[in-house]
Amino acid sequence: MPLSSRPSRRPVSFPAHPVSLALVPLIVSYLFGCQGWNYDAWVGPFYPSGTRPAAYLATYAKAFDTVEVDSTFYAIPASTVVRGWASRVPEHFVFALKLPQQITHECRLLACEDLVALFADRARELGRKLGPILIQMGPDFSPAEFPALAGFLPQLPRDLRFAIEFRDRNWVRDDVLALLAEYGVALALSDARWIPRRTVLKLALEPTADFHYLRWMGPDRTITDYSHVQTERSRELAAWTEVLPLAAQKVATVYGYANNHFEGHSPHTLRELHRALGLPVRGREVLVDQLELL
Repeated sequence: MPLSSRPSRRPVSFPAHPVSLALVPLIVSYLFGCQGWNYDAWVGPFYPSGTRPAAYLATYAKAFDTVEVDSTFYAIPASTVVRGWASRVPEHFVFALKLPQQITHECRLLACEDLVALFADRARELGRKLGPILIQMGPDFSPAEFPALAGFLPQLPRDLRFAIEFRDRNWVRDDVLALLAEYGVALALSDARWIPRRTVLKLALEPTADFHYLRWMGPDRTITDYSHVQTERSRELAAWTEVLPLAAQKVATVYGYANNHFEGHSPHTLRELHRALGLPVRGREVLVDQLELL
């Protein structure tokens, strides 16, 4: 579709009534995890005492089935690193990777075909353990750069899944959502300070791909001790647990990743979400068993 014929650039509108569950499939797949696993402050509160850094990932994978990898934002990892990640987790485990900042922040999605291809090849080394790839744009990436986005999305490998996070609420427009849907790219839905939660929850009912990509970021970026909950957000989580069952019926899989800044300790956030949604919660005894095997 030529750019001139795309829908007008107006704010996105939302349906006045909830979508009927009778119109959508009933099988729901949730995959929730943390944004990263390499936190020394988790030893004791989450990882059993005495857990070594080399054992963090394998121990983490006993509690959760997916993780968002932040390190790929800073550099394309070596093949040995990627294969090492895959070797330490079960077959069903899924890694969500961030696209490198060289593509998103330095090139700003322009003239980066070779970098995308290189990163995609490296990501494919995870095989079946590769989940969505997050295109995390900076807050200074404004809707004025829509042509860069429109030129970038057709270059994405069709065998991989992508989600994009805009940190400017003005990107939430009909033409942008239509473009994402055209290429099957999920709009990353972030519970964060740059967009109202009410808007995000409504967007969850209008997916642009066959999966959701959720991020619980939180507004308090001053938290530096990740060992315990410091900001209780049960009301915010309750709002999500009301919407998620309905939103999940519109996609094949819901991926969700909690940041330590959301409450102070992301494993707690995820376990509360699991309980609220009636999902299994793997207790501390499972992690202790894992430590004894390492």
